Amino acid sequence: MISIYNLKPKFQQLLSPFLDYLVKRRFTPNIITILALLGSISVGAIIRLTGGKSYWLLVIPVWLFLRMALNAIDGMMARKYNMGTALGCILNELGDVLSDLALYLPLGYVVPENMSVVVLFVIGAIITEFCGVLGYALAVNRHYEGPMGKSDRAFLVGALSLVTVFWEGVKIYWSWILIVATVLTVWTCLNRLKGILKEAKEVNRHD
Repeated sequence: MISIYNLKPKFQQLLSPFLDYLVKRRFTPNIITILALLGSISVGAIIRLTGGKSYWLLVIPVWLFLRMALNAIDGMMARKYNMGTALGCILNELGDVLSDLALYLPLGYVVPENMSVVVLFVIGAIITEFCGVLGYALAVNRHYEGPMGKSDRAFLVGALSLVTVFWEGVKIYWSWILIVATVLTVWTCLNRLKGILKEAKEVNRHD
């Protein structure tokens, strides 16, 4: 299934020069993960405290790009420098979900009449990530199938926020866009569960 996640390897190559710099300054994957979470909470708070004024939405695409970079860096750092830990895995998964909550729920204040749709979108996002980590329960890999994974959601929300800054009229379409996105999260859940079950079946066959 097509997903922006498929572009991750090329994005990681661009970030490689920063790894040595960060490690030399004693940054760890867990510190990077926590910074990403704190940044998401801060940006969400800005959107909420400013009453959802459209021009403040510009901080969302900027932060989502930085968050994507931080999320890539913590994983690269853990693998390249053998700094991965069980705690890091927990922080990574929990941080992603909490970041989505902090960033996306305040969008309901931009167009208050769409609050219920925003909540459904966020619920879909959380369940999507839950389905992805279910692979661990069956002793197989974590799954990242699309079409509405973490990177895809970030692209959608970032693009929607950017367009809204320059064209407030797009707000009348927010509900439909988010409804479609929510449906795509359901599709994503099914794709991830299907992938996990297929992998588990193959593992059991080899055993």
